[in-house]
Amino acid sequence: MYRLKYDPAAEAVHEAMPPAASETLTLALADACHDPYTATEPYGIDDGITRMLITPQAFAVLMIGKQEDAITILQITYLG
Repeated sequence: MYRLKYDPAAEAVHEAMPPAASETLTLALADACHDPYTATEPYGIDDGITRMLITPQAFAVLMIGKQEDAITILQITYLG
């Protein structure tokens, strides 16, 4: 299982989201911690490292760190 690491700006966006959208994103991130390649999509060229997590109201750009078993959330965009 992977652990999450937040970029401070991404964390601020997640914390500012409305509760329902935040919960949906949180659950999707939990799924990504269990299986990041099934729960996400490639971001641009599929390098196996940079991925995108998409929910109905937000998307997140993630970096998968296989060696440290960590997913770093680089950016979250709330779509409203």
